[in-house]
Formats: sequence, structure tokens, C-alpha cells
Amino acid sequence: VLNNLILNADQAMPEGGTINLIAENFERHNDPNLPLPAGKYIKITIKDQGVGIPKQHLKKIFDPYFTTKSKGSGLGLANTYSIIKKHNGLIEAESEAGKGATFTIYLPASPNQPVPSPEQAEPMVEGEGKVLVMDDDMVISEVFETMLKRLGYRVYLTRHGSETVDLYKQAKTNDSPFDAVILDLTIPGGMGGKETMRELLKLDPEVRAIVCSGYTNHPVLSNYKDYGFKGCIVKPFNLESIGKALGQTLHKHHQN
Repeated sequence: VLNNLILNADQAMPEGGTINLIAENFERHNDPNLPLPAGKYIKITIKDQGVGIPKQHLKKIFDPYFTTKSKGSGLGLANTYSIIKKHNGLIEAESEAGKGATFTIYLPASPNQPVPSPEQAEPMVEGEGKVLVMDDDMVISEVFETMLKRLGYRVYLTRHGSETVDLYKQAKTNDSPFDAVILDLTIPGGMGGKETMRELLKLDPEVRAIVCSGYTNHPVLSNYKDYGFKGCIVKPFNLESIGKALGQTLHKHHQN
């Protein structure tokens, strides 16, 4: 839901702008303009500074297949509406052409109190070395870069397989090889992690590569060793999971 709404907000601001996202507790009493049962809710507001939605379109935006985009499917907001509805919530939109749009979501608040996890956070595994990261999503690449630098690594970023293979080969030729490689499993329209790994193994049978993906049931992630990988990272990841995967991969290498 948030992905759809933020993507729409971004696309509505071709000249740039600010997207405000606010989450707050909300208690519904007797407001006749809000078709919700009385009770406690979580209220989420997403507001952009975009081109806005014309008044004649505002009542149709949650209808399946309704879109004003040349390449849009018209299913993004319809799916958003359906998901919120299935969670017994409400989504509303306010907008004027040229004045941006505001989407407001109300979700029933859970009556249960959060229970603190008894598990202790894993210690952060710091390290050193030269790491090559391949991911087509620059936001994720930048997160990798920030986290890996925090852990003590030098980081190099690539967006597709051929670029990764070329950079790895160049570093090896210059006698400045990478200590580890992190490969995103899926690269739309290009060489993904599996195919890139195949090429890297031809260059260097001892390559220390880690596969990364959000598809936890994918056979490559489930059986990464069968494809030559030394470890795996599941998205969404955190500092601890990256540090642990790299630490284990490089530790095994030093042991050998």
C-alpha cells in the first residue's frame, strides 16, 4: 500500500518536491463524515506537492483499470483500496488540480500490547576488505554502501551483470582483487545473480560471492551452495545480517 501511494506521489511530481508521510494514533467518536465504527485507529497520511487530481477523476481513482497514465494498468490504487478494505480500514483522497494530493488511511489499532522480544540482538560483525555489490535498485545499493562502510569495508557498486564481471576482472588483473561480491538475484532485463555468478566462476573458481534476494522460496536462495555461492542475504536485511554473512564467508576463506 505504501509503495503504491509513494510511487504515485513521486510520479505526480516530475519537477521534484516533498512527500510527507505522517503516522499517528486516532480515536473515532461520532464524526458523521467518517464512515468508520467508533474506536481507536492508526491514521496514516501521505501528502505530495504534485500536479494534483482533477475533480472529475477523484471519485474514480480507486476503480479497477482507471488510469490517466499512458503506461499505467489502473490496478495500483484499486489494489491499495482492496488491501485496506480487507484490513477493515478506510482510505480517502483529497486533491485539487495543481495543488497536490493527500491520501489518508485509517486502520483499526490492535488492542494487544506489544511484547518485547526476549532475544538479544546479535553482535555486529565488523570486518575489512574490498566488496563489490551488484543491485539494479540504486536506493538498495546506497543502503548497502552505507551499512558496509559502517562495518569497515570498502564498497564498489554496479547495476548489472556485465559491469560486475568487467570490474571484477579488472581488479583481479590489477592485482587488487575483491574480497567478496554481493549479487542481487534478479536484475530485470539483464544478467541476474545466478548468471553473473556463472561468469565469475569462469574468471575465478575461488570467488567469494553472496546471493541476495527477497524471494525466500527461490531455489538459488534455498540451495545457494549448489550455485557456487558462499552465503546468502535475505531482503529486507539489516546491519547484523550483512555483517554476519560477510564475516562467515571471509572467515571460511581464511580457514581454508
